[in-house]
Amino acid sequence: MSKAIILIGFMGAGKTTVGRELAKKLGVSLTDTDWAIEKEAGISINEIFATKGEEEFRKLETELLERLRLENYNGVIATGGGMPLREQNRKLLKKIGRVYYLKTDEEKIFARISENKDRPLINTENPRERVHKLFVDRADIYEEAGDVIIDGGENPKAVAEAILADYKKWEKQK
Repeated sequence: MSKAIILIGFMGAGKTTVGRELAKKLGVSLTDTDWAIEKEAGISINEIFATKGEEEFRKLETELLERLRLENYNGVIATGGGMPLREQNRKLLKKIGRVYYLKTDEEKIFARISENKDRPLINTENPRERVHKLFVDRADIYEEAGDVIIDGGENPKAVAEAILADYKKWEKQK
């Protein structure tokens, strides 16, 4: 592997699950950006949002990406759903590696995340409405940020295989 494989997409798209598959197949490490931020901050993402706000969390995301870039990180990165929202982050992601957008249908997303209380952006009175709004607001950003769009609705092993096939082809062309 010469550059990182980066997975972006909506919360619940399967980025971490697919990332584990890819890391295992390639014998490299997986960095889940949300987990890394929680570990560094010493508190949960929910607590970061509650005590410091979303903007502080987004700042921590950018700082993490900058460190990964400077380290020439060479593994698999599963980003948080909001990571590509900042233009600066989209640029950093492209510098770090090949970006795969795991595109998943809104209904599947909602089914996967609706009971999860660890997602501060959907802890609202009407989580379904909130998911729809986020989905609409973010779809174009994900499409722009991704080098490749992959159907994230398939089983994780199949998604990982599709990414691996593309990545190997891309590496040969460089």
